[in-house]
Amino acid sequence: MLFNHFVILWSIISIHVSVNWAQYENFGGYDNYQNLGSVPIGLLTDQNTEQMNIVFDHAIDVANQEVGTSLTSLKEEVNYGDAYQSYGKLCRMLETGIAGVFGPSSRHTAVHLMSICDAMDIPHIYSYMSENAEGFNLHPHPADLAKALYSLITEFNWTRFIFLYESAEYLNILNELTTMLGKSGTVITVLRYDMQLNGNYKQVLRRVRKSVDNRIVVVGSSETMPEFLNQAQQVGIINEDYKYIIGNLDFHSFDLEEYKYSEANITGLRLFSPEKMAVKELLMKLGYPTDQDEFRNGSCPITVEMALTYDAVQLFAQTLKNLPFKPMPQNCSQRTESVRDDGSSFKNYMRTLRLSDRLLTGPIYFEGNVRKGYHLDVIELQPSGIVKVGTWDEDRQYRPQRLAPTTAQFDSVDNSLANKTFIILLSVPNKPYAQLVETYKQLEGNSQYEGYGVDLIKELADKLGFNFTFVNGGNDYGSYNKSTNESTGMLREIMTGRADLAITDLTITSEREQALDFTIPFMNLGIAILYLKPQKATPELFTFMDPFSEEVWWFLGFSFLGVSLSFFILGRLSPSEWDNPYPCIEEPEELENQFTIGNSIWFTTGALLQQGSEIGPKALSTRTVASFWWFFTLIVVSSYTANLAAFLTIEKPQSLINSVDDLADNKDGVVYGAKKTGSTRNFFMTSAEERYKKMNKFMSENPQYLTEDNMEGVNRVKTNTHYAFLMESTSIEYNTKRECNLKKIGDALDEKGYGIAMRKDWPHRGKFNNALLELQEQGVLEKMKNKWWNEVGTGICATKEDAPDATPLDMNNLEGVFFVLLVGSCCALLYGIISWVLFVMKKAHHYRVPLRDALKEEFQFVIDFNNYVRVLKNSASIYSRSRQSSMSVASVAQESQ
Repeated sequence: MLFNHFVILWSIISIHVSVNWAQYENFGGYDNYQNLGSVPIGLLTDQNTEQMNIVFDHAIDVANQEVGTSLTSLKEEVNYGDAYQSYGKLCRMLETGIAGVFGPSSRHTAVHLMSICDAMDIPHIYSYMSENAEGFNLHPHPADLAKALYSLITEFNWTRFIFLYESAEYLNILNELTTMLGKSGTVITVLRYDMQLNGNYKQVLRRVRKSVDNRIVVVGSSETMPEFLNQAQQVGIINEDYKYIIGNLDFHSFDLEEYKYSEANITGLRLFSPEKMAVKELLMKLGYPTDQDEFRNGSCPITVEMALTYDAVQLFAQTLKNLPFKPMPQNCSQRTESVRDDGSSFKNYMRTLRLSDRLLTGPIYFEGNVRKGYHLDVIELQPSGIVKVGTWDEDRQYRPQRLAPTTAQFDSVDNSLANKTFIILLSVPNKPYAQLVETYKQLEGNSQYEGYGVDLIKELADKLGFNFTFVNGGNDYGSYNKSTNESTGMLREIMTGRADLAITDLTITSEREQALDFTIPFMNLGIAILYLKPQKATPELFTFMDPFSEEVWWFLGFSFLGVSLSFFILGRLSPSEWDNPYPCIEEPEELENQFTIGNSIWFTTGALLQQGSEIGPKALSTRTVASFWWFFTLIVVSSYTANLAAFLTIEKPQSLINSVDDLADNKDGVVYGAKKTGSTRNFFMTSAEERYKKMNKFMSENPQYLTEDNMEGVNRVKTNTHYAFLMESTSIEYNTKRECNLKKIGDALDEKGYGIAMRKDWPHRGKFNNALLELQEQGVLEKMKNKWWNEVGTGICATKEDAPDATPLDMNNLEGVFFVLLVGSCCALLYGIISWVLFVMKKAHHYRVPLRDALKEEFQFVIDFNNYVRVLKNSASIYSRSRQSSMSVASVAQESQ
């Protein structure tokens, strides 16, 4: 059949070729495309010519830049359905030499041109639905569209519906659909809505209105579908009583403003999402503003034909890169069997490729001549516009992604967030803020991400009613250069309108505030030091002294000397401590004192070591001091013994650094670093404090210690005992919960907060702030943090509690017992002095000597520390001149008691 078309057209052209050749005189510039190394490809357009030309040129630019080809374009416009005119212009292209032909839209015209291209063995690419395998087509096959419709029908539990189709070519979808429904009992009423072929569908639509069925599946071309919806509304079957499934993939490109508030349930299919970066770039090329919401929640002007043409150029370029294909001039008027011998190989090779990058309609691969790899968005028309409610692909069928009904409290009539869709950047992987879900299933879309940031966006979406699409923005959060007005990373994506929000551990800084706006902080933190936990130190020689602090040992030594001195002094003052060295002699000539310096120290030592001695105090003052000293040693020795047991069983951990000052001084050779870019690095670069300037200089001179991301820094700390990493305290808290050998050193160096980044002067900022405040007041933020920091992924360190470190007892622990000893010793000393004065007064009265002289003589004897023997009968004593000199000192002392 195709060959017959070709023969007829060949005959017509051979007769009229000389007559009509003049119309191509202005076609002229084709020779300019024969530059060395360039590969021209042709585009024939019969509708939306200006836009198709822009799409075609943009696709070639992208292919040349990304793939490295040297494609050029030849473009011509023809009348819709005019096969004769199209044939002439195609032949002109072939004469100049082209590698492939794209278009036109008209099926009738495309079939004729396809026969020419097949005869010349030139690839012909078209973009409409067709069951035939001629040419080269990326449009989903009718059988695959039928599978998608079947999934929706079964998901919606439709047991009967009306199938409306435009023309016979759409009956292939119906045949596949009825085959899959099988004997399920589903009742299908089939009607052709374009019965008269005059654009008037109302007669058929009135039959639909009179039918008992209110569920309708519609399949038709993009040319007739907008008018179908218009007439259906006029007839009165687009209202709350009717439910539609539209089987046209251009549904998103229609003007649907009139139907948004009809309350009819209208579901459609979409081959690509307008949220894709490549789609947004194309919108910009077409002159549409990508930073407005109308193309995010409403219709998108890019048609399926544009998107498929763009993708076909990418596939053509990739094939050309792997299989060179040099264009050759060919003449349509010459009847010859001499055609290209490599054209078929080129087309066949195109069908063997698997492509996934730089495409609008998703991955591309072929099963035979049928394109596969795509997935369809299931969309629904709502008062806010088109909203994605699910996805479909051949492997996993329909998967709903409908959000729960909103409980928004901040929406207003004029500025509502309900059903708006925002592109939100994540940094993946970046635990606990965002990470891929660990599962054996292959997840896509929003369902593949989890984390604190993901949960926070979901909570905000529940309150404000918006939809969202997560995009991995990488680990470059970005910076802003005010002088050049240039930005990088996530900041650039938001500033250029490619994304709406960024949610991660993104710090609010003055530099970023110049380029973006932030919500109020959802988390407060500061820079801290991540380092290994103190290592177990080797026991030292004098480890036995560790139970007491140095201060306690000093006070213990002073107490020991003080008590020993007290015994010595009180022993000399107290008459009872002077003993007769020869008990057999009733009236000794001299007395001895047992509390010499050596004996006093020995007595104190024996009591301290709880061993005792042969010395026994007799006077009340010395016994008082002894009692308090024994009490003191009981408490001290017991405390020492208890703490010594802890020090002997627990090895004392030792850390090389204990503060930021140790780190700045590189104590014990410890080096440090931070993430190369971000707020932590900027803090040190802009700080005016000397120690931070010193640290910044060290990091600048040693870039090998800087890391690309936080996880690299954490891994370095784990494997290097002389490396510390500077990062946010919240991230340190997260890692120390999961890595038992890591610890935060010191306090935070600064105070800052994480916020959600958005475009400057974004109108919805106030709503997000209000929602965050409410989440904070309700404790939701704290609950989420506890979940991701203390619950998910923890347990190793939590179940294995660290043994408490043994710490030396200091004066705060023992100052009470020292105070008791001091008070007791002072009281005993005071009592001993008073007793000695009274003894001297009584003795002076007894011997009738002046008190002053008696005190002087007794005091001189007391301070004579080298003399421990008291001679009772001494001619030099004032008592020897007394009339009662025969009275012994012992007797006086005995009387004084």
